[in-house]
Amino acid sequence: MNKRFLLIISLLAFLLSPMVTAQDDEIPTIAILALGYHSNIQLSVKGTLDMLQAYGYINQEERAVLDQRQDLEGEGINIFWGDAGFDIGIANIMVRDALDRDPDALITITTPVTQMAARATLDMEDPPLVIFNVVSNPYFAGIADAPCIKPAHISGSQFLAPYERIVPLLLLQDPDVQVVGTIFTSNEGSGVFGANQITAVGESLGLQVERAAIVSVADLTLAAEGLVSKGIEAFILPTEATVASGLPAIIQVANEHGLPVMYTAGNAVYRGATIGAGVYSYFKEGVIAARMLIAHWEGEIDIATAGINLQNDMSVGVNLDVAADQGIEISDELLASADFVVEDGQSSEGVTPGLPEVNPYLEDMTLDERRAADLAFLAERECTTERIAEEQAALDAASE
Repeated sequence: MNKRFLLIISLLAFLLSPMVTAQDDEIPTIAILALGYHSNIQLSVKGTLDMLQAYGYINQEERAVLDQRQDLEGEGINIFWGDAGFDIGIANIMVRDALDRDPDALITITTPVTQMAARATLDMEDPPLVIFNVVSNPYFAGIADAPCIKPAHISGSQFLAPYERIVPLLLLQDPDVQVVGTIFTSNEGSGVFGANQITAVGESLGLQVERAAIVSVADLTLAAEGLVSKGIEAFILPTEATVASGLPAIIQVANEHGLPVMYTAGNAVYRGATIGAGVYSYFKEGVIAARMLIAHWEGEIDIATAGINLQNDMSVGVNLDVAADQGIEISDELLASADFVVEDGQSSEGVTPGLPEVNPYLEDMTLDERRAADLAFLAERECTTERIAEEQAALDAASE
């Protein structure tokens, strides 16, 4: 029995489960949909659930159910899950079936799932909200045109790796490096965008960038070995769901050939990368999605005028254990730039592989204080008439 068949059976069970639609029109129903789940995506989910719990939509007993990724028919909210197992075909079915259950909102995690949800809801007369997170570039992916030039029912947070600051770290580690390799998924907008950025920045620095496109996780080992055969001296990987889920396969090939692996998210060092550099907080992505959803429900904002957030802060991590296994000595310059280090199996920040971030917890405050802080955050992203006009003018100028 193959994996795809099992995923289809799971989706049938999803359709036939008791909570097909909300049982009480006064209780909101949301679907949390992801291309697949690994530790980084779990951090995003944790941020969303922590917020819902802080605002009283779920209680401690209900949280225990949700932490097992079981559907909830709760006192204050109904939640059901979708997991495509990193299969694009299954993801399409997952989104359609979720919409058949008539949710009030979809929380979509990763670019492919958000693209599918946006397309599926665009022509609906009364679409559910689509609140996305962990999406590298919603504009390149066709989800929106600009932070405030977007479908009225869609908003979320952009998780954009600052490639122009990440790629030069390879030269900080090894000034003599000449050829690097990148792997991306051809049908994931985030991967294509990231590979294009890595190529452009790398070539501007005098690097030769070899590229390998894949379709699924099963292609990763062959793609990595193909790049090794082209003489690459390091792997640098874009932020995307499929490559992230298959990172161990790439690391295995890299270790066999003594090549460093850089993944463009800081916490990748907790999952076996030699160097992690890029956006750090997946937890914050989930928090931002919940902020938007809750404020909309409580009448404080309208998603139609809630601009897309941008998270592109930078952190650098180094795994000295992996480097030692690869026979690589990390340069003093790179170590000096690192925000955290893994050595002898221990993180300098006390981070664990299960929760690979520093302090993935909400700040301790009263509900009134939290609401005030959240609304202040959202107010800075409001789509005013002036902001919309400015963004449209910029789009018009770029198209000329």
